[in-house]
Amino acid sequence: MFAMMEASRLEALHLAQDPATGLKAVIAIHNTRLGPALGGCRYLAYPDEQSAIRDAIRLARSMSYKAALAGLEQGGGKSVIIRPPHVDNRGALFEAFGRMIESLGGRYITAVDSGTSSADMDCIAQHTRHVTSTSRGGDPSPHTAMGVFAGIRATAMARLGSDDLEGLRVAIQGLGHVGYALAEQLHAVGAELLVSDLDAGRVQLAVEELGAKAVASDALLATPCDILAPCGLGGILNADTVKQLRCSAVAGAANTQLADLEVADALQSRGILYAPDYVINSGGLIYVALQHRGESLATITAHLSKIGERLTEIYAHAQAEKRSPARVADSLAERLLFDR
Repeated sequence: MFAMMEASRLEALHLAQDPATGLKAVIAIHNTRLGPALGGCRYLAYPDEQSAIRDAIRLARSMSYKAALAGLEQGGGKSVIIRPPHVDNRGALFEAFGRMIESLGGRYITAVDSGTSSADMDCIAQHTRHVTSTSRGGDPSPHTAMGVFAGIRATAMARLGSDDLEGLRVAIQGLGHVGYALAEQLHAVGAELLVSDLDAGRVQLAVEELGAKAVASDALLATPCDILAPCGLGGILNADTVKQLRCSAVAGAANTQLADLEVADALQSRGILYAPDYVINSGGLIYVALQHRGESLATITAHLSKIGERLTEIYAHAQAEKRSPARVADSLAERLLFDR
């Protein structure tokens, strides 16, 4: 366990259980140099406890890098609640988790993530103020999509020479809350949409409402397009799938899109511009962080627009240094977090 912490430069790892509610939770705090750690709470079944701990540590590190390059006064953290086979009272379980968060004295702020909802955050909020994404706060997904849209404009300018998206062919993989909101924004400016999702109903909705063209999920990566926008599960880009790509750039909302940094190098060698995922998809984090601090919607929207500026800066460094934007982003984040 300490070896995993050291490898990720993790500050702290907290474990707690509450037999009365079935709570088994992990909170990983990666870095608090810039401010309290902020990161979502996952409520998922895991094959074993080590898998849950690894997931929390991996995601906490990503949140540190994301917050640093988003210009937020926040550190990175993540929590995982191991979903039991049966729960008598879900509300009581999340209330117990709220007490765990409160015991950390403000070093960690939680939010919605895979498997959790605003209703769960409301339960947590009964016992701590160190929580965002409650029913009162609203869904951060549209703000994530706004940031990705700004990032796609910056990526189009860097790779194609114009940020005018009219007629641009964008392939969106995944039409969840963020993916569909992104598709709506792209449609509004005249982009041509190719879409795939495991939910056939979501695809049909995009076809009917947005004039999108449906593409089979297993064929989307090999479909010619200007920009590929992964907005589903992570890990979509690996040594094998990169060979299939027929796009000029990859810029989407999914977390941990790259299997490893060698994949980023492979994209670079193929002339495919890659928008580092934790930079382009930071809109949701910006929204919940600034809302938690009481900032106005106008201030939040202005901060979201800086995502495109940050990507433009990263692309300029990458071109000058002849390195992948993913490696440049890591270097910039590590300079902020560790003075490297």
